[in-house]
Amino acid sequence: MTTQQLQGKSIAFLATRGVEQVELTSPWDAVIAAGGQPRLVSVESGTITAMNGDWEHGDTFTVDHTAGSVSASDFDGLVMPGGTLNADALRVDASVQGFVRGFFDQHKPVAAICHAPWTLINAGVVQGRKLTSYHSLSEDLKNAGATWVDEQVVVDQGLTTSRNPGDLDAFNAKMVEEFAEGKHSGQTA
Repeated sequence: MTTQQLQGKSIAFLATRGVEQVELTSPWDAVIAAGGQPRLVSVESGTITAMNGDWEHGDTFTVDHTAGSVSASDFDGLVMPGGTLNADALRVDASVQGFVRGFFDQHKPVAAICHAPWTLINAGVVQGRKLTSYHSLSEDLKNAGATWVDEQVVVDQGLTTSRNPGDLDAFNAKMVEEFAEGKHSGQTA
């Protein structure tokens, strides 16, 4: 990974309280290392508290923008970290659903890990797509019309997905590669 791959690119990180900390910080650091500018987008302004697993509170992070105040046009790509509580809260928020759909409408790359594909389901963007996720979401994704596979990282026309924190090295590398490539004509809902 070169330090300039994402030079001049702004990458949205969509998260709220309960985000899996390492799934936020590891991709965030990868974007910075590649020369990009990460921005934290959430449902509310202020701060969010991450989790280490589903039980232990992690660090607090400052929100840069709310999902209702920005659009996909403001960013070059989207990262969706997991965490059960995070994904469950985000997937039912209408402003989040619209924000996520915007990236698909504009053919921009999206990277989602662990439980984050729950939000992709509610945004209506998984039908006909091949992806992976945390194993407990496999039936939800299949029922929404996706092809689910149990692989470390899956890339489908600008949509990068991975299963869990153990996949972060592969996820980060593919995510940065897809963001550097830019728009993908097949990246659509």
